[in-house]
This record gives sequence, C-alpha cells and structure tokens, in this order.
Amino acid sequence: MSAIYIAGIAIFSVFAQWLAWIFKVPAILFLLLVGLVLGPISGQLDPDLLLGDLLFPVVSLSVAIILFEGALTLHFKELKGIGKIVRNLCSIGMLATFIIIALAGYYILELDWRVAAILGAVLVVTGPTVIAPMLNAMRPNQDIDRVLRWEGIVIDPIGALFAVLVFEAVSLVGSGGVFGHTMWALFSTLGVGLGIGIVSGWLTTLLIRKEWLPYELHKFGILALVLFSFSLSNHLSHESGLLAVTVFGIWLGNQDDLEIDSVLEFKEDLSMILISSLFILLAARLEISDIMLLGLNTVIFIAIVLFVARPICIAVSTFNSDLSLKSRVLLSWIAPRGIVAAAVGSVFALSMIEKGIPDAEKIVPLIFTVIIVTVVLQSLTATPFAKFLGVRQPSPNTLLIIGANHVARAIGKGLQEQNISVHLSDPAWENCKMARMDGLQCYYGNPQSEHAERYLPMTQLNKVLALSPNRHHNALGVQYFSHLLNEQNVFSLRSSTNHAKANKDSATFLSRQILFGDSGSFAKLSSLISKGGKISATKLTEEFDWQKYQEINKEAMPLFIIEDNSKDDEKFEIRPFVSEQKYVPKEGDKIVALQPPKMSVLKDSYLQNESEAMS
Repeated sequence: MSAIYIAGIAIFSVFAQWLAWIFKVPAILFLLLVGLVLGPISGQLDPDLLLGDLLFPVVSLSVAIILFEGALTLHFKELKGIGKIVRNLCSIGMLATFIIIALAGYYILELDWRVAAILGAVLVVTGPTVIAPMLNAMRPNQDIDRVLRWEGIVIDPIGALFAVLVFEAVSLVGSGGVFGHTMWALFSTLGVGLGIGIVSGWLTTLLIRKEWLPYELHKFGILALVLFSFSLSNHLSHESGLLAVTVFGIWLGNQDDLEIDSVLEFKEDLSMILISSLFILLAARLEISDIMLLGLNTVIFIAIVLFVARPICIAVSTFNSDLSLKSRVLLSWIAPRGIVAAAVGSVFALSMIEKGIPDAEKIVPLIFTVIIVTVVLQSLTATPFAKFLGVRQPSPNTLLIIGANHVARAIGKGLQEQNISVHLSDPAWENCKMARMDGLQCYYGNPQSEHAERYLPMTQLNKVLALSPNRHHNALGVQYFSHLLNEQNVFSLRSSTNHAKANKDSATFLSRQILFGDSGSFAKLSSLISKGGKISATKLTEEFDWQKYQEINKEAMPLFIIEDNSKDDEKFEIRPFVSEQKYVPKEGDKIVALQPPKMSVLKDSYLQNESEAMS
C-alpha cells in the first residue's frame, strides 16, 4: 500500500501544479489544499504512518536540496547592483522582522522563547516561487517590481541561512550549563557547517574544472555530494548540515568560469518535485484542531506580522531613499510567505519535538496559518490595491525575442532604434555576449525555466517572437508563453520555407509559425542579413502610402507595423507581419522591413522625398 500512497502523492502534486498553471496563481495554494484534503479532512494520508522513522530524514534531505538550489542563484556580484533598498531588506529589514515576530510570539502567543525565536527567524523568508506569480498578475511599476522580485530571490537563501544559524544558537544555549561551553559548541557547529560547505564547493569545482567527473555525471554527482555533505556535517555536528549545503551552493554559484547550467536546471526540476511532494506531506500532518485551537491570540499575532512587522521593515529599509510614498505603502502590504518557510520550519519543529522543547508542536500550524493568510489575502488584494494607489503599469510594452542569433540581434537592434523595449533570450553564451555587446538586453538561459521567471521582466512582456533556428526551442517557448500572454501575442518563425510539419509538433506551435508571411523563414532572413541586408523603418504619409511603399520596396521583406501613437506617447502597438495579414498599414504607421543589400543604402528621408516628387 505504501507504493500506492507515494505514487498518489506524485499524481496529486502534478494536479496541484497544473491547477496553479491554469489559474495563474502560486502553486502553494493548491498544494496546501490537496494536503489538507488528503490528510486531516479525509484521513486518507498519514505521513507519520506512511514513512515512519524515515519521515525526518526524508524531510531533512529534501530541504537540504531545496536550500542548495536556492543558494546556487545567489551571486555576490549581483548583490552589488540590486540597490540600497534590497540590501537593507535582506539585512536590517530582515533583523527588524525577526525581532518583531519573535517578540510577538513570546508575549502574544506565550511561546517558549526558543520556539518564538525560531518562528521569527523562519517567517522572514518570502521567496520567488510565491512572489513571481503575484507580480505577473499585479504588474506594479518598475521600482516595486524590481524590489519585490529581488527581495524574494536574495532573501530566500539568506533568510534560510539566518534561520539555520538562529536554530543552532537556540539549540545549543544551555546545553552544557556554562555560557563558555555553549558558545564553543555554537562556533564549532558553525565551523563544521562552513568548513564542509567550503570544502565540498572547492572539491566539486576541482572535479568539474579538471574534468575528472564526466559531463554526464555532473547532475547526479553533485546531488550525491550535496546529500553526503549534509549527512556528514550533521554527523560531525548536530544540525549543521543545512548550513553546509547552503554554503556549498553559494560557493558553486559564484564561480564565474564554472559551467553548471545543466546542474541548475536539473536542481530546479528536482526542487519542484520535492517542494510539491514535501508540501503535501507537511500539510497532511496538520490537524484541523491544531489550527482551530490557535485562538484569538493568533489573530493578533498575524495582524502584527501583516500590519506592524512588514511596514516597519519597509520603513527602515527605504529610509532616505527616493522611493515614492505610494510605492512604500504597496511594499508594506506585499510579503507572502512560501514553501521554504514551511519546509525549514518543519525540519526545526521535528527536531525540537524530539528534544522535548515546550510549544515546539505549534511551530508548523502557526507557519502554515501565516502562509495561508498572507498568500490568499495578498493574492486577492494586490492588484486592486495597486490600481487604487496608481502604481500599476498601464500596459506591458516589452517584446521578448527567443534567440540571440544574428537574425534575432538584427531585428532586436532595428526595433530598439524605434524606441521599442526589446529583451532577448538564448541558452548559448556566445549569442548572449554578442547581443549585450550590441546594447541589447539578453537573458542567458531558457526563457521558460523557473530561473527565467525570476530574472526576465515577465510583468512587462507584451509579445513573444520565437526566432531561434532550433525548432525545439521555439516550440517550447511558444507553448509556455501562449498560456501566459494568450496565443495571439506569441509568434514563431519557420526554420525554412520547405520545412515539413512534423507530427511531433504541437498544434499550438504549428498555428504560431506565421511570422513575416508565407515566404518568411529563418533561412531566408539569415541569408539576406549575411549578404548585407539591413533593418530599416519608413513612416507612411498621405503622399507615400502603403501601396506606394510596396511599389518602391518590391524586394524588401516587411517585418513589423508600428502603429501611429501620436495620441498617446506612452502606448504603442507593434504588429508583426504574418500569414493572412488582415491589418492594412495607414498614414502615420511605420513599416519596419529587411531591405536587401542593394536597397539597404536607401534612407527613409530619401524615400519620402521621392514620393513627394512623384505626387
């Protein structure tokens, strides 16, 4: 029967993630609901009975992998450029939140001081997996989006590391009865965790650089080292394993010349599996009676978390900054807690319960209550509140190009010259480097990955053009963004005009292969650009209309129509030329086209002068 239950957890995990994808909300909502239905409501799933003595090791190892994956994304060089506000949020703001929540837990909920300290430490973490879907729906202004997105990215590993340190400190206090002995135990625990983390990172770096570990074993080898480092550290010094794997991940993530993209992608997939399954297991362990018995004091505690801790955190973090008052008010409201808080808190709770610490059994119900309230309440109110404050972006205006090859770069530069916001994406570093040298923003990686959701301007995307010569990359991008932006805003370019439509291609992808008309293809554009073709823009006038443009530019390949935006300078509509083109360009519109080599020397002014002479 155990196999059936484990398989069932996997199926329900996928189902919860699918529902979140359909409704475009944080997956944590449906994972929590599924866990509660399977566990305390129906009584079908009892994690303690299912896993027995393996429950704590399974949860601990899962959290270790999740923290390692989060630490891989923390780059020191990026910390320098994220701004004073985000640095403050992840330092003094985090400490302010910890102190306020810990004091509230101690005085309002009357928890044991060690439990109150752990509760405060765990609840400083928000996390990008909860923030990103909320921001995509809310579409706040650039300052708010940047602050919240970067806070979630950075505070995820930093907050988890802080919680680990607090846990180790409170676990060791009084262990030997002498202050000096306690401090020695604390520093020895920190030393073991830091030492093993650094040694593991150094060893892994050496194995990869010297090619002693074959490429096909990178993913499995690093996973094995993570699990071994965690277990060895805990064996040498109790509860130091989480610190070790966090340091391990930070070490690898900050090696500039280390190729670990495939490892990061693998860890993202593994983390999704573990997070989904783990959250269902943890939610199933809850007792409805535990949540219901939390009482009025819990309501006051949550009110302090929402209306005292977060506003004070924002106030101290944005002091003397040029952020507007309205932006600060919205930042004071948005701070949903996520899966990392639940997972890390559950590990600490299981350990403290084993040690017989009073009130330790209340940690998990309290954390889940805060998660439920913050995610549900803030998801429902964020968009209306942003509208009310007037800090919501009027409309997305960035065009994402999948691919940073020479064709994509030429088109991106042509559009950027017309003051159109363009963002490229490519998994090939050389292409990204060339794009950045051309002054184009480029995301290095696959745009449909979880990592891309953190770093791409998802709230600002208006349209997506798949211009990669790799049909597989185009298909994945089309399928992913068709759901996020609707199919009519996602387009793909054929690889070649004689390309046969393979049966394995999805209907969505085939229906979107319409860029630049029936004759448009990557092969044709690549050939024209390689021979000296240029992207140019021509504005239509009353004298020089669309018909005359076509007569003069018979060999040009029209790419885009930029509609006249003279009535509203902040908005524009860019229409790619597609098969079965219905929109007819009118006076005031600009035609962006690829001119063949012999035509590329002509300028817009010359064409307009010629048209005036003809009239």
